[in-house]
Amino acid sequence: MKKIFLVQCAVLSAVLAACVTINVYFPAAAAEKAADRIIGDVIGKSSEAAPAVKEPPTGSLEESAPRLGNRLLAGLDQVLRVLVAPAQAAAPDLDVSSATIRQITDSMKARHATLAKYYDGGAIGYTADGLIDVRDANAIALAERNSVRKAVADENRDRAALYAEIAKANGHPEWQPDIRATFAKRWVANAKAGWYYNDGSGWKQK
Repeated sequence: MKKIFLVQCAVLSAVLAACVTINVYFPAAAAEKAADRIIGDVIGKSSEAAPAVKEPPTGSLEESAPRLGNRLLAGLDQVLRVLVAPAQAAAPDLDVSSATIRQITDSMKARHATLAKYYDGGAIGYTADGLIDVRDANAIALAERNSVRKAVADENRDRAALYAEIAKANGHPEWQPDIRATFAKRWVANAKAGWYYNDGSGWKQK
């Protein structure tokens, strides 16, 4: 009996650990849609539909352990159904409506009016970490270089703050690297033809 009890405790611990994983997984598809909405607002482009990302399956306890149909496990399965179902139902969207997020987005949108011609001329471009950088200083008039570098620095500061704030607003600060990576891809996906981006292997033109 003691051995059976220990086995049940081990199974209980494993299932509870799985439950925690289920509740905190990063909603990639929702992040892409949120990124497209914000990027579309910043650069004045209608957001594009993000490709669906298959979320991890979350089978029931009976499916994973069909032969352990004792009262403890059956009761635990019912508890998990109650706890996990609301988490799954709440997953489709990320909240990007906080006052701070709107303030950062408005700042980036206003700055884009200045930066757009430098994207068009190939002077600046997107980087692999979701920021921007000067690609060709010679494509910027000498008298404008300092102001452009300042605008780039200000833009990068806003972008870093945006990624952190989205993670914070959704109750998962640990999602910040995933949100940054998602935005890095979506900035390029929404960029105009002819703009430059650096995917880590060098500058490329879209």
